[in-house]
Amino acid sequence: MRIHDIAFYSIFFFLVGVLLASLNLKFLIIILITALLAALILTLHYFHLKPKIDFKKLSFLSLIIVAGALYYFWVNFQMQKGFFAPFDKKISFLGIVSDYPQRGASQKIAVALQAPYKGKILITLKPYPEFNYGDKLNFEGIIKKPEGSYANYLAKNEISAVSVYPKTSLIKTNQGSKIKSVLFSFKEKFVLALQKILPQEEAALASGLTLGERSEFSKNLKDAMSNSGTTHIVALSGYNITVIVSTAAFLFAFYFRKNIAFAMTLIIILGFVLMTGAEASVARAAIMGSVALLGKQIGRIYSFRNAMSVSAFLMILQNPKILAFDIGFQLSFLALMGIAYLSPAIKDFLKLGKEIAQWKEILISTASAQLAVLPILISSFGKFSLLSILANVLILWLIPFTMGVGFFTGFIGFFSYSLSQILGWFLHLFLYYELAIINFFGKIAVPLKISFGALGIIIYYTLLILFVVYIKRKVQRRLNQPRHNFAI
Repeated sequence: MRIHDIAFYSIFFFLVGVLLASLNLKFLIIILITALLAALILTLHYFHLKPKIDFKKLSFLSLIIVAGALYYFWVNFQMQKGFFAPFDKKISFLGIVSDYPQRGASQKIAVALQAPYKGKILITLKPYPEFNYGDKLNFEGIIKKPEGSYANYLAKNEISAVSVYPKTSLIKTNQGSKIKSVLFSFKEKFVLALQKILPQEEAALASGLTLGERSEFSKNLKDAMSNSGTTHIVALSGYNITVIVSTAAFLFAFYFRKNIAFAMTLIIILGFVLMTGAEASVARAAIMGSVALLGKQIGRIYSFRNAMSVSAFLMILQNPKILAFDIGFQLSFLALMGIAYLSPAIKDFLKLGKEIAQWKEILISTASAQLAVLPILISSFGKFSLLSILANVLILWLIPFTMGVGFFTGFIGFFSYSLSQILGWFLHLFLYYELAIINFFGKIAVPLKISFGALGIIIYYTLLILFVVYIKRKVQRRLNQPRHNFAI
C-alpha cells in the first residue's frame, strides 16, 4: 500500500470514529464496531476478493476509528470544561464580541465571556444599536443551556449557551484581534461599495455571491431562492478561492521570488477565509487550494481525493463537531464529490464522451451535485423542488462571471467610484438576469415531499456508490478489451 493510500485510509477511518462518537454511541460499542470491521476486512484478505488492496494493512488502519472517537470525546470534554456560568438565573456579565455579527430582523452576536465567567455564548438582540466585532459589552439577563439538535447546531461553533434580549450596554470598542478587525472592516466597506452602485436586491445578491454576506437579503428573496433550489449559489465555493488565488499568484509573481509569492498567496487565502467567517465551503476550498499550491511548489502531483480528505481532516481536527452537525460542511463536501465522481459516471452511462456542449456539462454537473446532496437537503429543510435542476442550469453558467466582475467592482470601488459604476453596469445585467430566474422559479416551484430516515440515507448513498463503481468497472472492461483489426 502506497504512502498516499495509507494517508487516505487513515484519515477515512479517523473520520468514521468521529462520526460514531458524534452519534452518542458508547465508547465500548465503538470499540466493538471497530473490532468487527477489522475482522471483516481481514477475512476479505483470505478470500482474495481484490488482490490490489492490502487488506492486512487496511484491517490494521481501521483501528484508527478508536482514535477518532477518543479525539471527539476529548474535545467535547474540553469544551464543557471551558464553560462556566450559572444557568436560568438573572445575572450581570461581561463579554467581548468574538465574531462578525449576524444582522437582519434581529442581531445575533457570539460573545466570549469575561471573568469571573468563561466560555462562548450566542446572544440575540434587537437590530439597533448595532454592535461590532471586538466590542466589550455589559449584559444583564438570563443565560440558558440549549438542548437537543439546537445544542448540537451551536456546538459546531463552540457555543455552549444562549441569552435572549438581555439588557446591553457598550463599555469599550476594539478589544478583539487587530487583524480580524481590519478584515471585517474591509468586508463592510466592500459591501458598501456594491450598495452604492447597485439596486438593493442586486447589491444583496452580489454581496452573497462574493463574500457569502446574506444579512441584507429580503424575506422575499430568501423564500424565492429556497423555493427555486438556488440558495447554494450564495454559499462560498471554490470559485471565490480560485479568483483570489489566481489574481494574487499572478501579481506576486511579478514582484517577488517564488517562495515569497507562495507564502503571500497563502496569507491572502487565510485572510479571505477569516473575513468571510470561515464557512465550511470556503474553508474546504481554501485548504484544497492551498494543498494544490503546495503540490505545485514542491513539484508533486495534485491528488483530488487526498486533497479533499486532508481538507476534511484539518477542519475536523479544529472542530470535530462539524462532521455531524454542520449542514454547510456536509453539503459542501457531498456536492463536490457528486461533481467529481458521480458526474463522470453519468457521462459514461449516457455515452457522451469527454468533449460535450457546455450546457450539457452544466446540466450533468448540476444534476450530480443535486443528487449527491438530495437526502441532506430534504432531511434538513423538508423540501426539494423538481424544477431546481433547470433553474440551476439557467443560472450557474453565469455565476463565475458575476463573481469575477463582482470582486473587481467592489475592490475598485475603494479607489474610483466612476470606474466602479462602469463595471457595475455589466454586473447589473448579470444580477438582473439571475434574480429574474430565481423569482420565476421561486413562484412555480414543484416541491418534492419525501421522508429520509437514517436507514434511507444509508441505502440512498450505497446505491449511488454502487452505480459509480459499476460504471467505472464497465468502462475499464471496455478499455481492456482487445481490439480486432478487420482491415483487409
